[in-house]
Amino acid sequence: MEIIKQISEKIDEELHDAEKYIKCAYKVDEQYPQLADVYYKLSLEEMNHVTMLHDAVVRIIDEYKQRNEVPREMQILYDYLHDRQIKWAAKIKSKQEQFK
Repeated sequence: MEIIKQISEKIDEELHDAEKYIKCAYKVDEQYPQLADVYYKLSLEEMNHVTMLHDAVVRIIDEYKQRNEVPREMQILYDYLHDRQIKWAAKIKSKQEQFK
């Protein structure tokens, strides 16, 4: 279960960075459109990192499921964190879509 927590913390970091970069893109868009585009692309890259880490968590849980060993606490933790991160990611993706 510790690995789920560790990966989730990394996902949060990536989401934070994606959000930070898209906010930067909006701030500089009028005066520095090329820089804004760099920030936008960095935000997209961070979201790709989120996807890779999420896929890793899903694989770990699936391995436990195949052995019928998914600890209840692991599933509860994953469900809670996943729901929170999905909502956060949706807000970031909306900002990214509106940017371009």
